[in-house]
Amino acid sequence: MNEYTRSIQGDVDGAVRHYEYDESAVIVADFGPVEGAVDVVDGTAMVVVDDDQYEFDVPEHVDRAVMNNGVVTLEMER
Repeated sequence: MNEYTRSIQGDVDGAVRHYEYDESAVIVADFGPVEGAVDVVDGTAMVVVDDDQYEFDVPEHVDRAVMNNGVVTLEMER
């Protein structure tokens, strides 16, 4: 497993972690204790929390994108 961490650009100071496995990859971003939604369009993850929207770059092919208790999880099969 490879792992690297970067900060979400913009107003959010949360960590984004990227995990690489043999047959998949996972990106996890923690927005804190909030409720919101995530959508991925053309290599950009768009996260909406209350009246704010945050965007960060992700790989073009994301198979699953969910947000639960402020944690965004993006899964990609290889």
